[in-house]
Amino acid sequence: MSSSRMKILVCLVCVLTQSMVFPQTCDFRGQALTWLTITDIKLADTQWGLRYIPELSLHQPLSGRFSLDAEVSINAYGSGLFHRLDDVEKDGKVKPYRMWIRFSSSRFEARIGLQKINFGSSALLRPLMWFDRIDPRDPLQLTDGVYGILLRTYFLNNANIWLWGLYGNDETKGWEMIPTYDASVEYGGRIQYPVPRGEIAVSYHHRRIDLERGVAQVLALAGMPDLDPALVGNFIDLDIIHEDRIGLDGKWDVTVGVWAEGALVHQDIVGIPYEYQRSINLGIDYTFGLGNGLHVLYEHFWYDIAEKALGKGEGFEFSALSLNYPIGFLDNVMGMVYYDWENHDWYRFIRWQRTYDRWSIYGMGFWNPEQFQIYQNLTENNLFAGKGFQLMVVFNH
Repeated sequence: MSSSRMKILVCLVCVLTQSMVFPQTCDFRGQALTWLTITDIKLADTQWGLRYIPELSLHQPLSGRFSLDAEVSINAYGSGLFHRLDDVEKDGKVKPYRMWIRFSSSRFEARIGLQKINFGSSALLRPLMWFDRIDPRDPLQLTDGVYGILLRTYFLNNANIWLWGLYGNDETKGWEMIPTYDASVEYGGRIQYPVPRGEIAVSYHHRRIDLERGVAQVLALAGMPDLDPALVGNFIDLDIIHEDRIGLDGKWDVTVGVWAEGALVHQDIVGIPYEYQRSINLGIDYTFGLGNGLHVLYEHFWYDIAEKALGKGEGFEFSALSLNYPIGFLDNVMGMVYYDWENHDWYRFIRWQRTYDRWSIYGMGFWNPEQFQIYQNLTENNLFAGKGFQLMVVFNH
């Protein structure tokens, strides 16, 4: 853990400790899980893992309409990928998962620390997945957070304004392929406004990217993946590059739910012809009155890179279909199908879930290409490549 992150953790612990002398609500909970994944790649790659996320939260009413909240949680996990009995690839880490303080009222909040920031209208293929990496196939929706401050104001007509500033997030996040320049500030905001039968929003974000740590991605973007990275400085300016993103999204309820979401990213990299990245997603969903209610969701996603913001580009497109059906009070079945229109590949995923008061059991099967073209930013994709299944048991306390 970096020194700046350690300081944040120490400050949070001090706040939590001092709060004990005042009337407040303290809550300790946790989530423990274990999973087993078996695939047919290389005959039988098997992964077994354990994870525990303990969480301590406090709520302290203040004078007037204001309150102070804090949360600290840890993500501790370990896993072993068994290629053979004598060939085990081990992984494990203990790291902060959330650690933030929030000052709030009914119409305003200010939250600082390690937190989750996500927004947008899409469900499966999200152009506005800027700061999180929530995998729609993950039943627990786990994702790392970002370090920063988030301000939000809510108005009586349900409009809201977000402002954020991030610092110390020097690893890639969201869809990013090139990391942020170390010790640099990122900033942005979002305005969300109600319209008849729905809402629309515009979002913006600015950061500085570190090309020296993203040389491989830059070379791939330039169409020269086999070039020696040591020579990259001869034709690409490795100075700090500014990146600007703008996003638009909206969602409406017109008997069926419909939404649209898009993002435009500009990186002014000297020597790279494609300065713009564009992504658009359109979606629709409806719950049919069949049995206990069959929820159907469909999205279509386009992504490309281009020399100009409105010029011709090169990219790919995906379609995604999700079906969700509850079977009684304890069981639920969900299936997802993706289609890659460029490579003509199918991605298939099905999940059965049984839920008790504290226990949840998941059985998941998948049938995918061995090389993923979708969700390339998620390291867990290797486990869902090819054919296989996963069993997961979760305990909440």
